[in-house]
Amino acid sequence: MTEPSTPSETAERRAVRWDAIAAIIASFIGFLALLVAGYTAYVQRYTADLQAEQIRAQVWPFLIAGNDDDSRSVVVFNKGVGPSIVREAQILVDGQPQPDWDRVLDALHVAKPREAYKTSLNPGVFSPGERVPIIKFDQADAYIRFKKAAVGHVTMKVCYCSALNQCWLYVDTHVVGLKNGMPRTDSVRQCPQLPPREIFFN
Repeated sequence: MTEPSTPSETAERRAVRWDAIAAIIASFIGFLALLVAGYTAYVQRYTADLQAEQIRAQVWPFLIAGNDDDSRSVVVFNKGVGPSIVREAQILVDGQPQPDWDRVLDALHVAKPREAYKTSLNPGVFSPGERVPIIKFDQADAYIRFKKAAVGHVTMKVCYCSALNQCWLYVDTHVVGLKNGMPRTDSVRQCPQLPPREIFFN
């Protein structure tokens, strides 16, 4: 037979049980606090990411180029909601980069027109909704000759960035003539560093 516990032993066992229960409760409260802290950090990070995404969306640029028969020109249009900062541009004829419009016309074997308006594509900043003719022909026959020679032979590549320095590379193999599907616009970490002889300055 076991001897009956003394009052002091009984009190000691009760104290041990309460200590164990208190330790369990403290651990549970600590675990809940850890969960709350983790959830709070997640919500804060999600909110910060959402705010950053909203800011990026508010300054998002989107360039597209093409010919405009009504104005006898090749135009670049920023359809985005933020400014487009052109870092580098190329215009290629049959895959060969050309430095300016005069060399483009030479490569297309098109006589230089008596009157043609040219504006800067690179470097350049295009405001939201801005539509800029980068070459414009005063004479209809000169424009028709240029367009006929350029269709299927002229490619445009433009690397541009937003005000937050997010960058995209626009590649249009049908910059003159009907578009064969949408031109490619790929997000890039930074614009490529091209040799000066391959960059279009005009």
